[in-house]
Amino acid sequence: MNRKESVGTPPIRHVISEDPNAKIIALSLLLAFLWGGNSLAIKVGLADIPPMALAFLRFVIGLVVVGGWTIYRRIPLGLNPGEFSRLLLLTAIFISQIIVLNTGTMFTTASRSTIFVNVYPFFTALFAHFWIPGERLSLTKTLGIIVAFSGVFVTVAPDLGNGETNILGDLLVLVSGCFLGLRVVVTKLLIQSIHPYRLLVWYLSLSLPVYAILSLLFESDKTFQLTLEGSAALLYQGGVVAGYCFLAWTAILERYSASKLVVLFFVTPLSGVLFSHLLLGDELTFSLLAGSVLVAGGIYLVNLRS
Repeated sequence: MNRKESVGTPPIRHVISEDPNAKIIALSLLLAFLWGGNSLAIKVGLADIPPMALAFLRFVIGLVVVGGWTIYRRIPLGLNPGEFSRLLLLTAIFISQIIVLNTGTMFTTASRSTIFVNVYPFFTALFAHFWIPGERLSLTKTLGIIVAFSGVFVTVAPDLGNGETNILGDLLVLVSGCFLGLRVVVTKLLIQSIHPYRLLVWYLSLSLPVYAILSLLFESDKTFQLTLEGSAALLYQGGVVAGYCFLAWTAILERYSASKLVVLFFVTPLSGVLFSHLLLGDELTFSLLAGSVLVAGGIYLVNLRS
C-alpha cells in the first residue's frame, strides 16, 4: 500500500513523484490543520441539525464542490464493468463510518472526537498487514500503534467507572476510525484504476439517499434549525473538508512524493484539540493533552519512512 493510503485517501496514479518544496509542505500542513477542525464543525453542526440530516447536507455540499471540479477537469464518471458492486461495498463502509462518527460526536466532546477518529491510520496498518501482500507491520509501525492506543487509554482513563457519557461517544468515534481504516484498505484491494475524484462522486451520490431515508425515519421529530454558527460549521464540513481538502490533497499526491508528506498529519489531532479549546471552550485536561500527543506521535511513527 502506498503511503498516501495511510491518511485516508484513495489510490492515485502518479505521473511523476517530485520531492515536495517548501510551499507544498506548508500547504500539506495547512490541510492537516483544516482536517483537525472537522470534529469541531460536526459538534457545532449537531447543535442545529440531527446527525443523519447533517451528513446529508454536508455531502450535498461536498458533491457540488468535487463534482463540479470533476466535470471541469473532464474526468469521465462512467464505471468499468464490475466496479459498481465494489463501489456498493465501499459506500456501505463509508456510510457506516459517517453514521457512527456523527452519532458518537453527539455524546462526547469535539476534542475527544478528534483524537479517536484519528486512530484510523493504525487500523489501516493493521488491516493492510493481513490483507495486502508486502504491507507487513514493521517494528516502527508496531511501535506507532502501541503509542497511539496508549494515547486512547490515557484519554479515557479518568472517565472509566464514573458513568461519564463521554465513553459511549468515544467508543462510537473509535469505531468510525476503524471503518475509515477499513475503507482505505478495501479501496486499495478492490479499486485501483478509478480516479479518486470519480470515486468520491460515486461515494457521495450513493450515500445521500441513505442519509435522507434514515433522517426521515428516525429524525422527523427532532429539532431542525440553522443558525449562523451551524451554517458556518456545515460549510466547513462540506466545502472545506469534503471539498477543498480532498481536492487539494489529491492534486498534491498526483505530483509529489506522498511518503514525505503524510508524516505531517500528526498535527491533525493536535490542531483539533486546540481548535476545540479555543472555539468551544473544551477543557484542556492532562489526560486529553497527553492522549492527543501520544496519538500524534503514533501517526508520525506509523507513517515514518524506513
